[in-house]
Amino acid sequence: MKKKKKNFGLTNKINVLKKDKIKNSKTKARSRVFYEYLFKVKKINFFKMIEREKTYLVKFLPESLEKCEKKEFLDIYFPKDDPHPMIRIRKKGDQFEMTKKEVIDPNDYSVLKEHNIPLNEEQFNSLKDIESKKVHKIRYYYPFNGRTAEIDVFQGELKGLVLVDFEFDSKGEFDVFEMPDFCLTDVSQEEFIAGGMLCGKSYTDIEERLLKYKYKKLFIDDKSQK
Repeated sequence: MKKKKKNFGLTNKINVLKKDKIKNSKTKARSRVFYEYLFKVKKINFFKMIEREKTYLVKFLPESLEKCEKKEFLDIYFPKDDPHPMIRIRKKGDQFEMTKKEVIDPNDYSVLKEHNIPLNEEQFNSLKDIESKKVHKIRYYYPFNGRTAEIDVFQGELKGLVLVDFEFDSKGEFDVFEMPDFCLTDVSQEEFIAGGMLCGKSYTDIEERLLKYKYKKLFIDDKSQK
């Protein structure tokens, strides 16, 4: 008998919730509200943008990184049973937002379409306990050759992983950019390094993939994190 392909559509998720597949009633109620909200939100005009960026594994931490501006990020991805969820709510310092990402070209993960909608703290808190997968990191904003390097120092189960993103306004800027000396290799086309793939994982889960690049764990001596 042919196995039915799993459907992660919003309508399907609402139907699953109605069939009582989530046992905890409080979580179930929040989940139903969330997915019904998303279903309605599809009719709202999101703030849409094209995200064009390069992602690198970091070879060594730039000097005085701990003195740079930084923000704590908590990213929560839905649905939990999707192997690569593309819907996220984010706490960035004291700011909150919901984002849906779409791959424009399945052969190019460096360019994505983003749909963003701002949330307030109350809305974020009402959704954060839904069944999901999470990523916790500290992002440092490091100035480099007239650009801002967004250096993500992962926390919790992913501690030791450090990535850096550079964003570009045009394909021309993207094409001519040269990898900085503190970077190990370009992993922009590696799906396993995307936030939606890292969420819910530990360093051990991705260690074999990282060893392919001879990546070594990095830790920042930042007393303000303690």
